[in-house]
Amino acid sequence: MARINFDLQELQAFVAVAERSSFRAAAEDLHLSQPALSRRIEKLEAILGVRLLDRTTRHVSLTNVGRVFLERSRAALDELEGAMLGVSDLSAQLSGLVTVACVPSVAYYFLPSVLREFTAKHPRIRVRVIDEGANTVLNAVISGRADFGVNFIGTQETEVEFKAIFKESFVLAARRDHPLAQRKSVTWEDLSGERLMTVDKGSGNRLLIEAALAKSGKHSQNAIEVSHVLTLLGMVEAGLGIAAVPQLALPLTTHPTLVGIPLGKPRVSRTLGLISKHGRALSPAANVLYAMLRNAGRAAKS
Repeated sequence: MARINFDLQELQAFVAVAERSSFRAAAEDLHLSQPALSRRIEKLEAILGVRLLDRTTRHVSLTNVGRVFLERSRAALDELEGAMLGVSDLSAQLSGLVTVACVPSVAYYFLPSVLREFTAKHPRIRVRVIDEGANTVLNAVISGRADFGVNFIGTQETEVEFKAIFKESFVLAARRDHPLAQRKSVTWEDLSGERLMTVDKGSGNRLLIEAALAKSGKHSQNAIEVSHVLTLLGMVEAGLGIAAVPQLALPLTTHPTLVGIPLGKPRVSRTLGLISKHGRALSPAANVLYAMLRNAGRAAKS
């Protein structure tokens, strides 16, 4: 058997470039200059005697050999980390980087309490959070940019394993001085004539709302569209209108300006779940955070 002459740094460099499809982004992740990163990739390809990546001025993609080598490289790195962790007490020695992707409302109101406990127990583990829209979160998990994610889409993806953690309803967000704020509940019919604001059509939340309204034969006229739910809440707080938002997006404690009113006829809801890519084992560090988020979701549901 031929002697393996490349080291761990070359392998990590290849995996980073493959997962980010970008030398610039991978270099930032690894805290390297792009020329240094390129030299590591070139050395690895020279040792193997094959091209692993196709490069253009704007795009990086895996060759057929590169795709096979990527899966084996990931498995090798995971095995190596597991072996290193196994020689001593797991909870004391656990270290590394965990990347979790999640929609902004989860990042803002659900994730922090779990991370507080996680980092207290495992101070040697670094955590990177990709807080983006639902489609970006899904793509981050599929591409390998994130170890796993928290999302409300992914159940229809054959590449993804979706484990539901809790279900939440959409509520009407309004200022406390709005005429509807004193109601115990409202219907979509009650919103006729109001300045209703929403996220744009590319949002997963918008698709959920429109699908529910279409089934009931209703539709909505939107005065303002934004990209993110948290921006939407800022618009409501400024008195520009009202908005239907997931319950999780509203502060868990009493807000001095905003109130969430149960919204029905039709009721709109979403199921949040942990998503991971089929066939890709989580690292020991990622697996610990995954389990903690799953437990926290069950507690929130009960």
